[in-house]
Amino acid sequence: MISVISAIPVAGAVCATGLALAVALRARGWVAQWAFIGGMTVLAVECAISRWGLSSPRPDLIVRAQLWRLAVISLLPGFWLVFSLTYSRGNAVEFLSRWRYIVAGALVLPPVFVLLFRNELITAVYLVRPTKEWILRLGWAGIALYLFELAFSLLVLANLERTLRASVGTIRWRIKYMILGVGALFVVRLYTTSEALLFRCIDLPVESLNAAALLVATLLILRSSWRSQAAPLDVYPSHSLIQGSITILAAGIYFLLVGAFARVVAHVGGDAGFALKTFLFLISLVVLIILLQSDRVRRHLGQFVSRNFQRPLYDYRTVWRQFTEGTASRVEQSDLCRTLVKLTADLFQCLSVSVWQLEDKNETLILTASTFLSEAQGRDLRPSKEEMEKIIAVYQTSREPIDFEETQKDWANILRRMHPSEFPRGGHRVCLPLVGRGEVFGLIILGDRVAGAAFTAQDFDMLKCVGDHATASLLNVQLSRRLLQAKEFEAFQTMAAFFVHDLKNAASTLNLMLQNLPVHFDDPAFRADALRGVSKTVDHINDLIGRLTLLRHELRIQPADADLNEVVTKAIAGLDSGSSPLVRDLSPIPSISLDREQIIKVVTNLVLNAQESSGGVGEVRVATKSGPGWAVIEVADQGEGMSAEFVERSLFRPFQTTKKKGLGIGMFQSKMIVEAHSGRIAVTSAPGKGTTFQVFLPLTKPVK
Repeated sequence: MISVISAIPVAGAVCATGLALAVALRARGWVAQWAFIGGMTVLAVECAISRWGLSSPRPDLIVRAQLWRLAVISLLPGFWLVFSLTYSRGNAVEFLSRWRYIVAGALVLPPVFVLLFRNELITAVYLVRPTKEWILRLGWAGIALYLFELAFSLLVLANLERTLRASVGTIRWRIKYMILGVGALFVVRLYTTSEALLFRCIDLPVESLNAAALLVATLLILRSSWRSQAAPLDVYPSHSLIQGSITILAAGIYFLLVGAFARVVAHVGGDAGFALKTFLFLISLVVLIILLQSDRVRRHLGQFVSRNFQRPLYDYRTVWRQFTEGTASRVEQSDLCRTLVKLTADLFQCLSVSVWQLEDKNETLILTASTFLSEAQGRDLRPSKEEMEKIIAVYQTSREPIDFEETQKDWANILRRMHPSEFPRGGHRVCLPLVGRGEVFGLIILGDRVAGAAFTAQDFDMLKCVGDHATASLLNVQLSRRLLQAKEFEAFQTMAAFFVHDLKNAASTLNLMLQNLPVHFDDPAFRADALRGVSKTVDHINDLIGRLTLLRHELRIQPADADLNEVVTKAIAGLDSGSSPLVRDLSPIPSISLDREQIIKVVTNLVLNAQESSGGVGEVRVATKSGPGWAVIEVADQGEGMSAEFVERSLFRPFQTTKKKGLGIGMFQSKMIVEAHSGRIAVTSAPGKGTTFQVFLPLTKPVK
């Protein structure tokens, strides 16, 4: 029996080393590949050390071997956590960025912990005489290390589960055995770790299960490598990892029941088969979860329920809700198509689903999403314009889904080439047209159905519903994109009109100077006046460019405690020479935190607008006052005023103005500045009755 147990770690070390070397020779620079190589290398070294420990008759050598083994396995969490975060994930960079501190901790903390507390890992060694097996008592540091490994084993399993659940179609078929292999490895490690923590000791025969699990894992991983052929597979799992995780739920059930079982065993006096029973319970739980995740099992279960309980094949309300919730928040066409592909594949249990859309003024079909084709493959399989027209012509008379395996016409051969079958027994392929506004603008092609099941009448009815929903969703995205482009173009036209108008005036001024320059060049007064005019024109152009630049830059303020009255006084200095008298009414105000230069811009803009609106009629009043929690700047005029509709809809929008020479940016800029100070602007105005602006800024200190 000992010889068999001793041979298992040797076989595990050889298999893990061979697999790591094979992947290293084919590595293409992917993070997941190098993490896998590192993880397999660590497992191989662990098996070699375990073999050395099992063959040692002396307890001191056994303890030394186990100390080295604990030092080696301290490297496992980092490598396998990185692998679980990056394997087959199209958004791996986002996960690594979000998990960077946890990954760094997994890579650094366990080895450092082992190095610092090496003497506290194992405190004693015992020989169980009836079985002649060595038992090593764990110290507090050993228990802490096993707890750390237990936690990260759960994280690795939860990550792998999330990747598998996010995958669909042939991608799931290709990566399933890799995830099952690594998952089996860590499920067994979960068991051995929990046993060590439960009894606070290392049982060498139990630890040898890790080597046996490594052998099984290598076989599963080899099968997965044959399926995927080392190609990158893009899966986009959610960032919500723990919520809804079957791994966490199953681990909780396992630990709860095993803990209760252990208490019962300890109370009644012990059970020699306790370890075997808990292991069998864990394996049963894992097998149940795997069966529930199997597409084939779920399909047969659904057929059994439908056949024996007389329920319809589809619950239309549930399907419609799933499609609505899944597509409602997708505003980008690529995201929407990926979601449609995933939902369709899950609904009809098809491993290969693709969405093709007409682009370039309906002259070509583009692959926008697929469960098994890459973008490069989509470009290679794209039909020509003549081939596309043959396919579209078929759906001009019939808008129904068509099983194109039943005909050998040219258009069917083109569809079969566009959507190659992955499995010889995958069943028939079906093409569903996406029809909107009376025209075909895309196709959804389905194939490789689980167990090769045929499409029934109910399936075709549901396909038509899916097509209607997909069509509406895609049209909404396209219309939203066109509306956004139209608004951007409208804003550009408006901005260009104002900009060209001001530049035209500046150019006219410069042109007049150039015409008079040859005649009056010798006149010093003319040259001085010309220089002033050029300088003024250049300043005007620079100011215009600066004000337009504000529309595309985020406003940043640098607040500091200041006297608001001093800021207002500085802003209106030199503005008294306007056509309307300027009246000051500044009340004492407590200290306030603000950006002086930005608030000066706001006050200056309000006063200049008030003076221009007054047109020499009445006075412009500038006042400050304080209220509960607010400091208020008030600028009032007796000018022409504004309509309520203009104030509500246009006043604070760029390029909207009532002034003949205005650009319509001043109030937009002022509102941005005030809101950046956590304040607000209030307006009271009526045509022919003047306007009052009130700027509310939060007080640094409350008014007593």
